[in-house]
Amino acid sequence: MRYLITGGAGFIGSHLSEALLARGDQVVCIDNFNDYYDPVRKRRNIARALAHPGYTLVEADFRDAEIMDRVFAQYRPQRVAHIGAMAGPRPSMRNPALYEEVNVRGTLTILETAARYEVEGLVLASTSSVYGMSPTPWSEESPTDRPLSYYAATKKAAEVLAYTAHRQYGMPIRIVRFFTVYGPRGRPDMTPHLFVDAMVAGKSITLFNGGMGVYRDWTYVDDIVSGVVAALDAGYAFDIFNLGHSSPMQLIDFVTALERVTGLSARIVAQPLPAADPPITYARIDKATRMLGFQPCTPLEEGLARFWEWYRSEHGD
Repeated sequence: MRYLITGGAGFIGSHLSEALLARGDQVVCIDNFNDYYDPVRKRRNIARALAHPGYTLVEADFRDAEIMDRVFAQYRPQRVAHIGAMAGPRPSMRNPALYEEVNVRGTLTILETAARYEVEGLVLASTSSVYGMSPTPWSEESPTDRPLSYYAATKKAAEVLAYTAHRQYGMPIRIVRFFTVYGPRGRPDMTPHLFVDAMVAGKSITLFNGGMGVYRDWTYVDDIVSGVVAALDAGYAFDIFNLGHSSPMQLIDFVTALERVTGLSARIVAQPLPAADPPITYARIDKATRMLGFQPCTPLEEGLARFWEWYRSEHGD
């Protein structure tokens, strides 16, 4: 099976590529190596995959319809994992036009191209941020029409476009909503990396509400990837699945776990929770378990230990 993965050199995309290669599939990775964070890090993410005969790297921007048409025509992917996006609720409030251009119009380009080349199935990566302030725990039927950030709004728009593409072209599409993914290769702007950076340097970390009353459903990247692979393999015409650990942890307890794993101390500065952030993310995953066999199994401290091992390797101890 030949898969095309957008954002394939990023955090989740690079892990997904390795999982597919490991089972004998071919992978075409699309990435434009933008400067949202150091592109050298992305190249390290795919160093192992580049040595695999089943792996092809295409340095391109999926917003470019002409280039995407040439890529699909040349490689004829059978299935597509659209992972690439501009990420992060708070950054989206500073540059909403870019988020709309990448997450909405870029997604439309992928959907139209995939439909034109009659791919067998497409998985669209979405986010728990679409749920906004809906009461938790969040099921796939929880309201998603009041997003708190432009990032969440663009991802919801991408979901709606995906349904339209399925309806108009009959293209099988599964949407997966990620919940607070962490692990090796995590982006430097993500909470675990920011916190450990500060702890290593002996600097203070910002905890919203002092870490009290703020909960996140931390989900290890390998568990997320297993759900994405299951969604790629599934035969459902159109459906939406939560991929989370379904066990939210208070932020102050997350910091305590980081201290235990790293042996470092955290200096905490409390600040109010930003308007773009919900106080809690909490996935109901019974649907994904029932229909995809999704079973997240990585305990938080085990996952953090793997992240810490990677972090030390990445930064030369």
